[in-house]
Amino acid sequence: MSEPRRLSLEIAVSSPSGARAALDGGADRVELCVGLELGGLTPSQGLIETTVAVGLPVHVLIRPRPGDFVFAADEVDLMERETRAAVASGASGVVIGALLSDGSLDEVALGRLVEAARGPGAGGAGIELTLHRAIDQSQDPVAAAVRLAGLGLTRVLTSGGASRAASGIPTLEAMARAAGSVQVMAGGGVDVADIGALVATGVDAVHLSAKKPARRAGGSWVSLGTRSTSADSDSHFVTDGAIVAAARRALDAPSHPAAG
Repeated sequence: MSEPRRLSLEIAVSSPSGARAALDGGADRVELCVGLELGGLTPSQGLIETTVAVGLPVHVLIRPRPGDFVFAADEVDLMERETRAAVASGASGVVIGALLSDGSLDEVALGRLVEAARGPGAGGAGIELTLHRAIDQSQDPVAAAVRLAGLGLTRVLTSGGASRAASGIPTLEAMARAAGSVQVMAGGGVDVADIGALVATGVDAVHLSAKKPARRAGGSWVSLGTRSTSADSDSHFVTDGAIVAAARRALDAPSHPAAG
């Protein structure tokens, strides 16, 4: 009889309190970013340091702006600096990605970021490297997954090329078969109810934000920008520990068979 396999659970957080909720709920690590409303951006050094102090492994998103993943030379330079700073601030891993204009992986830029994380004077071989959801905007996510081991990546975060991971299951299955030693982590609009189907694809981990809107405080509301038309749209998200705990239970359900 096959033994249950334990998949890892990663929670996207934007604060030390989010990391504490992830820790209490049974997460294995957090991806730290700011601007979850924008898909995530690079956090500050102080935010990295205070989140690392919570005690869970912290993987820092390196993404200097919203939008596409085709980066100019000065943006790659910035990401190199941010990668070094994240590792120096105690990050256990960094989350990176870059594409060329034809939709293929920008292997030169990725190589520079890998070197910034693991090269001389950086964190050494123990730093984990995750390719973020740039792969979902690539011309061929499965073909890109085949390339990752040779680039030194630890894992890839992917929705299977769909807007939500639950809609990308066939591609997730193909990526899990193609990625070799690189871990495939399903993420992107994941609800707890999706986890059983995602596990069945053969992925190694599940990623979700487990977020809820924060309650507003501080008196009356007035728009601080041109896009916010109501107090409901001018808010931020916080990590919901109950969702984290439910995701942990779903991943640990005894119905998941052993890999292989």
